[in-house]
Amino acid sequence: MIEGKKVLVVSAHAADYVWRSGGTIAKYIKHGAEVHVIVLSFGVRGESNDLWKKDGATYESVKAERFAETQAAAKILGIEHIEFWDLPDYPMAPALNEETRIRLVKKIREVAPNIIITHDKNGEDILNPDHNAVSRFVFECSIQANSNGVRIEGTRTTKQMRLFGFEPHQTELSKFVPNQLIDISEVYEQKVEAMKCFKAQKHLIEYYTQRAFLRGNHLRRISGNQTYQYGESFSSFFPVAGEELV
Repeated sequence: MIEGKKVLVVSAHAADYVWRSGGTIAKYIKHGAEVHVIVLSFGVRGESNDLWKKDGATYESVKAERFAETQAAAKILGIEHIEFWDLPDYPMAPALNEETRIRLVKKIREVAPNIIITHDKNGEDILNPDHNAVSRFVFECSIQANSNGVRIEGTRTTKQMRLFGFEPHQTELSKFVPNQLIDISEVYEQKVEAMKCFKAQKHLIEYYTQRAFLRGNHLRRISGNQTYQYGESFSSFFPVAGEELV
């Protein structure tokens, strides 16, 4: 049941949430979930190579273009709740400090999500240490949000939520092992249109289009449901806990 769920997506850079979970975000919104997205940085230093090739490019001009791209993509996906924290990238780890920790714990407690989606739990993205740092940071903040002993005025402790890591670029090299496959066929075209907003990383549009097709194949083979055409994959931070095998 998707309706009524609360989802918090934490994306290291301006486009990560679109490449890796745009279809799932659009599907959840379409079916009545409340989805919040936090974009920690615009990826100006490390994820905007094509924009830096323009004559006269500056940090501020690249940032403005990245901001416009991600806003356009979010609108296509139907996202109404999105925040841009404008942290520095490459490296991002120094900015994931005590101030940012308190800010994220507050946000988790404010949203009280059933699900958090962020970067893969293994923290072995071979090409992007920012993703690894964010994965660990989000996990730690989620645990702190659940802890009564972490006292932050004006907030209430959350209950344990599910955490999922989305698929990185260079899947196998980053040792990503999916254990959740989500059918995104009904919103696939939305995701493609949202990906097209990012002129700074055109090469990833084809990559994640192919990845959606591949995961669709896996969905059909594993489920037996031949209507599944396109998918996204995730890794669960925790085992499924319940009264039966699901």
